[in-house]
Amino acid sequence: MSSNKLVWDIELIKRYEGAGPRYTSYPTAVQFHELFSIDEYRQAARESVTKNTPLSLYFHLPFCTHVCYYCGCNKVITKDRSKALPYLELLHREIEMQAELFSTEQRVEQLHWGGGTPTFLSIEQMQALMKKTRQHFNLVDETEGDFSIEIDPREADWATMNALREMGFNRCSLGVQDLDPKVQKAVNREQSEADTMAIIDAARTLQFQSINIDLIYGLPFQSEASFMTTLERVIEIAPDRLSVFNYAHLPERFMPQRRINAEDLPSSAEKLAIMQSTTERLLDAGYVYIGMDHFARPDDELAIAQESGALHRNFQGYTTHAHCDLVGMGVSSISQVNGAYSQNHADIKMYMNRIENHQFAIKRGLVMNKDDFIRQAVISQLICHFELDFAAVEQRWDINFKNYFAAELDQLKPMAEDGLITLDEQGIEVTGRGRLLIRNICMQFDHYLGQESNKGRFSKVI
Repeated sequence: MSSNKLVWDIELIKRYEGAGPRYTSYPTAVQFHELFSIDEYRQAARESVTKNTPLSLYFHLPFCTHVCYYCGCNKVITKDRSKALPYLELLHREIEMQAELFSTEQRVEQLHWGGGTPTFLSIEQMQALMKKTRQHFNLVDETEGDFSIEIDPREADWATMNALREMGFNRCSLGVQDLDPKVQKAVNREQSEADTMAIIDAARTLQFQSINIDLIYGLPFQSEASFMTTLERVIEIAPDRLSVFNYAHLPERFMPQRRINAEDLPSSAEKLAIMQSTTERLLDAGYVYIGMDHFARPDDELAIAQESGALHRNFQGYTTHAHCDLVGMGVSSISQVNGAYSQNHADIKMYMNRIENHQFAIKRGLVMNKDDFIRQAVISQLICHFELDFAAVEQRWDINFKNYFAAELDQLKPMAEDGLITLDEQGIEVTGRGRLLIRNICMQFDHYLGQESNKGRFSKVI
């Protein structure tokens, strides 16, 4: 494992600045197509059952009472709580339909509720959804499994947290973004520190195993100094994990972002300064840089998995459950089952219509070929562990690495000359300079990049 020490080289960062995938999957979702069939998904599920592969379940709950202007998620904004009822009825039906394809012998080791704001639902609705899930899937005991939920502290209280803990949730992720009231007002996310601390206190008292806090840099009125004020307070709070995301201003794609005045956004130079100071301060505070905006305490499962070589990356981000097939339910959710990717309709009316008619709501997908599997393994190893052993790839996939990736190795030579990687006969090691540019390094192994369909589809790498 290469050193965790990051080296900031602004000239290199500027030279490699550009757009690229985040590699929560390979091939990326951009490659999914509508020729993918339900029969292909059924076949993948049958093979999953035959192998008795453990499962990870994801539920997309899209409802929010307020729109956060920076948000690019698939969501429904409403203050009418009854709007969730028809959706939940159909989500229960989708649980039944999906469960029929799998076996109760397959253990569910991971479960995640995302959104939207899952705690938009009432406690009774959440309890009913979890009960339905347990009726149809074999969830392991909470001492063995990772059961996580995204929480908006404005939409939860001690009673909510207690109910979630009783349902089996043992991990939570809190959206904070920034503690500065001026920034919060500019993005319509006014959330007091007291609101946030109440949920964190509840989670700790109720013995949630892990607490994650999400921050975003690049929002209106942020500066290096103002963001450091937020960060110091967050370090005092001492979450187990931290996600520090770069705000991508894409008003042409996400309508709520049109309410953000571009003139109020920090400059590229200021954003880089925020990122550098944030990264250096978190490392000084004892956090481990996992990669791709993520930090964790040294005793956290993610840091331990990275150290032992067991870390994985999927649509839920970094995870320790590489061996699980992922089954996504709800509007726009993505599944990854035995080498087949599939995504439900992103349009909620289309999603509900399909489930109402007892049809799977799958809109598009992709069946991986052998080349996809090989490149997925290479990219995953680099993005999770910052190193690659050619012999291990050759043994696993029965290829000659240097012949198979001759063009890619040539493309990597300038990166080696720039000090992003060390490249020798045995493999690749990402240096302290290269860790922040890991997406650029992985992009060299992406067979699909450069195709016309990819243009304008990815965020900036830094």
